Amino acid sequence: MSDTQPQEEEAYDMSGARLALTLCVTKAREGSEADLDALESMFQQLGFEITMKRDPTAQQFQEEMEKFQQAIDARKDFVSCAFVVLMAHGLEGHLKAEDEQMVELKDLFRVLNNKNCQALRAKPKVYIVQACRGEQRDPGETIGGDNTVMVTEKLQTIPTHTDMLYIYSTVEGYLSYRNDRKGSGFIQTLVDVFLERKEPILELLTEVTRRMAKAEVVQEGQPKKVNPEIQSTLRKRLYLQ
Repeated sequence: MSDTQPQEEEAYDMSGARLALTLCVTKAREGSEADLDALESMFQQLGFEITMKRDPTAQQFQEEMEKFQQAIDARKDFVSCAFVVLMAHGLEGHLKAEDEQMVELKDLFRVLNNKNCQALRAKPKVYIVQACRGEQRDPGETIGGDNTVMVTEKLQTIPTHTDMLYIYSTVEGYLSYRNDRKGSGFIQTLVDVFLERKEPILELLTEVTRRMAKAEVVQEGQPKKVNPEIQSTLRKRLYLQ
């Protein structure tokens, strides 16, 4: 008889605290409140403790990340995972803060890695980034062995950058879109899928991508396409419900 439950070593232990931090620039980003409402509802339904900050300056982006890390490491209970949502105007590798200063994503990402956040060591850290990554627009298209030696014995250490998942609203070099009333298609679709389905998170993100690829965004009267980009160093399956 096959066991449908994942083996302990194949899935992350999600029995502990789930923590979420959302940093969102609402200035000149109409529709962002709809995304914040959707995210807050999703995190509540999935059992997360939520921290939200609107309109952080560049310095506050970094400070809020560091405060989040310090609060996690100070906890006495078991922590299962952390989600960080970053929403702002942006360019590749950067976000524009409320004070118009640019923030480097890599500086924010490193705060919770396996070296810098002990309580999250070997645990999933998920970043959701709703921001442009360039100026390009995608009109869509019509569709009609190596020699590296790997040591796989039991590890005594863990790489600094494992157990990370980066979810971008668009691919490198391209614009991201947001409706002034309904919010962004990316956040709204992600919330719908995360609440509707119970597969591992990478399968959920495949469904998010499928739905977004099927949809069209109309900008200046012209249909455009957009799809998220996922980068993962997760070692195990991550179930949210």
